[in-house]
Amino acid sequence: MAADEHAEYVDHRFKGLPPDAEGLTVGALAAERRSLFTGGFTTPVLALSAESVEHNLALLETYAERHGLAFAPHGKTSMAPQLFARQLERGAWGITAAVPHQVRVYRAFGIPRIFLANELVDAAALRWLAAELDRDPGFRFVCYVDSVRGVELMDEALRAAGAGRPVEVVVELGAGEGARTGARTEAQCAAVADAVAAVPTLRLTGVAGYEGEVPGADNGTVRAWLRRLVALAEEFDRAGRFAGAEEIVVSAGGSAWFDAVAEVFADVPALSRPVCRLLRSGAYISHDDGHYRRLTPFNRVAGEGALQPAFRLWAQVVSRPSAAQAFVNAGKRDAAYDLDLPEAQVVRDGRTGAIRPATGITVTGLSDQHGWLATSPEAELEVGDWVGMGLSHPCTSFDKWQLIPLVEADGTVTDFVRTYF
Repeated sequence: MAADEHAEYVDHRFKGLPPDAEGLTVGALAAERRSLFTGGFTTPVLALSAESVEHNLALLETYAERHGLAFAPHGKTSMAPQLFARQLERGAWGITAAVPHQVRVYRAFGIPRIFLANELVDAAALRWLAAELDRDPGFRFVCYVDSVRGVELMDEALRAAGAGRPVEVVVELGAGEGARTGARTEAQCAAVADAVAAVPTLRLTGVAGYEGEVPGADNGTVRAWLRRLVALAEEFDRAGRFAGAEEIVVSAGGSAWFDAVAEVFADVPALSRPVCRLLRSGAYISHDDGHYRRLTPFNRVAGEGALQPAFRLWAQVVSRPSAAQAFVNAGKRDAAYDLDLPEAQVVRDGRTGAIRPATGITVTGLSDQHGWLATSPEAELEVGDWVGMGLSHPCTSFDKWQLIPLVEADGTVTDFVRTYF
């Protein structure tokens, strides 16, 4: 964590932190190594497993190295510069962003290489980017372009800003009709590349896209689209479109199909310049107990390891109105719910502190500040117990918490992860 984050004071802004820690710095609180359960933390509180985060960081570092991939994990998952730093320490090429605000956060924490997986046409953001590129010759920035109009807007704003360095761009190949962004056909991609070549403010560096948006995505359709992307890079190179580039970037990779990316990118042939095969998966750092647990490529390539879910949301039973129902004090403001409801996993006994499986307990719904639990006859649960829940979809779990305890297996809080959404 950056020094200024450790120096931030603990107060009412941060959910779940001990009331008696108010006035301590984050660093001082972390140094006390309090217990999540007996150290004064209030419920609900989101915990991030220190061991699982370290395991996941190491696993993707090894995976990228084994498959010859550069790695720019998507930072929008966590928006946590502390975690970005650990990703860079683990060999990441840079960090991927989705919107200009995220790029500004990254630069505030000194991220040297940023891949913006979007077309940037906001004039104010482009003025800031031009100034930042001119200010720091070591800063590298790459973003999508997917339209001739987008190229016109970028050029207009960069010219007006007096940009001294051209912005590196990659043509985005859309994943198919009805998918998300990107030029739909190779001919449209070529027209965008022609528009880039006609302006001095941009430099064509490669091609990119997102295979997770392929309609009816499966092993066949995803690999077919990835082969189109590689073929587009080859065709552009034959046509001399990368003449101004130092390397050719070929980029894809969400968290559901990075095995297909690794397989197809392994067949990228030698081109006129060195090739940067850039993977952008981001959800791996925390993984989850739902959506990505089902979709992770490690289910298909089990011999290469397995990710570990790192999130656990702890909430307290505040009502037990019947033998079939209970309520905890965590709801939509605290838990991801856009893909799956939380999963009740363990119960910490309010009387003894013993932890047991959450047998017979199911989360059936969320209100703003309440979790609805259905309890079968075998469920052991009373008011005051803590329920530990697994979450689905990391990208909408991190964004509900500004300061997340990093917790060891025995419940010791060793640090705090600050997010910037």
